[in-house]
Amino acid sequence: MENFFISTAISYTNGPPHMGHAYEVIAADVIARFKRLEGKNVFFLTGTDEHGLKVQKKAIGLGLSAQDLADQMSKNFVEMGKALNCSSDDFIRTSEERHKVAVKEIWLKMKKNGDIYLDDYSGWYSIIDEAFYQESELIKGESGIFFSPNNNPVEWLEEQSYFFRLSSYEGKLLDLYEKNEIFVQPKSRMNEVRNFVEGGLKDISISRKGLEWGIKVPDDEGHSVYVWVDALTNYISALEWPNDKSLFNDFWPGNLHLIGKDIIRFHAVFWPAFLMSAGLEIPKQIFAHGFILNKGEKMSKSLGNIEDPMSLIKNFGVDQLRYFLMRETPFGNDGNYSDELLINRVNADLSNDLGNLSQRCLTMVKKNCNQSIPQKNELNNFDLELLKSVDQKKDIIINLMSNFHINSYISEVFELISNTNKYFSDQKPWDLKTLDNDRMNTVLWVTCEMLRRIGILLQPVIPSGSSKLLDFLLISEEHRLIKFISDDYSLNSGKPIKEPEIIFPKIELKK
Repeated sequence: MENFFISTAISYTNGPPHMGHAYEVIAADVIARFKRLEGKNVFFLTGTDEHGLKVQKKAIGLGLSAQDLADQMSKNFVEMGKALNCSSDDFIRTSEERHKVAVKEIWLKMKKNGDIYLDDYSGWYSIIDEAFYQESELIKGESGIFFSPNNNPVEWLEEQSYFFRLSSYEGKLLDLYEKNEIFVQPKSRMNEVRNFVEGGLKDISISRKGLEWGIKVPDDEGHSVYVWVDALTNYISALEWPNDKSLFNDFWPGNLHLIGKDIIRFHAVFWPAFLMSAGLEIPKQIFAHGFILNKGEKMSKSLGNIEDPMSLIKNFGVDQLRYFLMRETPFGNDGNYSDELLINRVNADLSNDLGNLSQRCLTMVKKNCNQSIPQKNELNNFDLELLKSVDQKKDIIINLMSNFHINSYISEVFELISNTNKYFSDQKPWDLKTLDNDRMNTVLWVTCEMLRRIGILLQPVIPSGSSKLLDFLLISEEHRLIKFISDDYSLNSGKPIKEPEIIFPKIELKK
């Protein structure tokens, strides 16, 4: 069985989960679930990034220890993942012992390779970004105060620091990008990364002096490992590297790091350089997604427009939120959220198109076919054309998801739903009940079979609703993989079905 490793960025524990965290983990879950449907052995990783000055300061302000704050916040992210019905295989915390061991080991390997040295540092540093910046990258505010490219405050920092020889990896990184054109996706992000490296790389500070809440530098307790060396190592510490190589050997190099576009530099420049220095393989691909905006504006505390994913789940439902976030926007672009947009999309697609089709068809089956799969009689051209449309689209649909075009994947599946709705309306099985009972049975069988195939394809996006639909048809768990979407596994006439129910009730907009 082919292995597939996918990870999200680990979430920082200085604040509670927000829409951006939900968006990323849902997208990763959709891809992970799809890979499992293809028959792959998936390792889906998420977790929390718990060290650093931001957490330390936040904890002090709350009268807590940094560990207590990290414990509380990490629990919130675990609960959000469960609430979103995400199927992660591991949740890594950077305060775990297995992670500390891996960070120290990668440090020692980079040092042994001659890529770490001690020197004095002076430069601009953003506590919020946990990043150092060159003056040319900064934004000058109205009062002459400098801000980072993410519009966060920076301060001038002078201290002794360990440095990583990033400058010596400029050529190797450009060679990596040249040989693997899809290493960073979407393409616009690859261009951004390449341009940054071509502009010249400087050695980077990889430690902080006097930071209490962090992993101590091996052989120098006065320094803590800089958060990005610490955080990025989670991808291999979760695979039990370096202690147990079996899991690591099975799933590394990772197939996909799914991250926000604001941290692309750390993943596509720093991380490959660290791995090269440590003599480890580079991940196969990095995909940088966009942000979720609130009615066109970036969500922020100052604007008071932050959406809480847990509240949205409570108000609208898990599948509904998953579906909207994945359907509305081309993956990689910025998306837009509002209650109105979600309600309109969910009611139109899930309640009307899919839900009504299922309810109308299965209710007729219950009443007219002894609550069993109808008898399939001779198929005419309309029947065959509809059934064959799935085969014709299957390769296209699989290719779309393989390239992470999630919204296009959903769009193609919903075209099948639309065509099935048209078929059902055109064939008028309610009239055929008195005119031609055999033909009515065939139309209902074809529609049930289309619901089976559609249900399989929608599992990654709306796992709960799809599961209900396949449960109605009594499809066994082992027969819900992509390979079972074929005539060879079509529904058997006479097999009982479950009592049909409304899968997606319409959502009313609360005033």
